[in-house]
Amino acid sequence: MPISVTLALDGLKLTGELHDTPAARALAQVLPFTLELSRWGEEYYGDVGPALGPFEGEQTDVLEVGELAFWQPGNALCLFFGPTPMSQGDECRAASPVFVVGRVAGDWQAVSALGPEVSAALAAA
Repeated sequence: MPISVTLALDGLKLTGELHDTPAARALAQVLPFTLELSRWGEEYYGDVGPALGPFEGEQTDVLEVGELAFWQPGNALCLFFGPTPMSQGDECRAASPVFVVGRVAGDWQAVSALGPEVSAALAAA
């Protein structure tokens, strides 16, 4: 069953849900948590703290705006909101395959205006 979540980025609030997948369920087990996110193009990513995984299953490197993903090699939560240095055109593309764990919605122009590093908090809604 999907879990409703909020993701706060330096006070900017996004709302959405985590999917019912092994990686998303593992992430839900450590909610709420805070982390520091670094920017890579139009993606924020950061170490979630407690080691999650390993996971098997479907991964992708092309995502949609608003998708949350788990990047296993870096134990990182990723938020995609536009093109990255790996993108071809306007697509959102991860540096390497990720597990899609959910989706959030919000003001993407405001997210894009944030700086190279942000404080984030992910919590059940």
